[in-house]
Amino acid sequence: QVQVVESGGGLVQAGGSLRLSCAASGGTFTRYHMGWFRQAPGKEREFVAAISWSGDNTYYADSVKARFTISRGNAKNTVHLQMNSLKPEDTAVYYCAVDQKDGSSWSARTYIEIWGQGTPVTVSS
Repeated sequence: QVQVVESGGGLVQAGGSLRLSCAASGGTFTRYHMGWFRQAPGKEREFVAAISWSGDNTYYADSVKARFTISRGNAKNTVHLQMNSLKPEDTAVYYCAVDQKDGSSWSARTYIEIWGQGTPVTVSS
């Protein structure tokens, strides 16, 4: 049974940092892209970042570029999101996503094969 588990969310003050992690298990994830989406209260889900299987290619939403860094763990079934210079508008539930489609094509309307359960991030002003 495929399972995707996120960790690392929490409460942080504006300007602070958090590191999210995601681990996929129960399947073979060769050539799968991994990444993150988020959904704030009352808002639609939005794409945050994605990374290719090899880790060589990364993709970011404009709103998080230069502040967030996505990376793949040594075990290819893990992905991390380092979030720096956090702002109150980054407050959302962050979901890990796993899919065979190239991360460069991911958007809010992309059908994602596998989702995590979400981890909440709250940034206080």
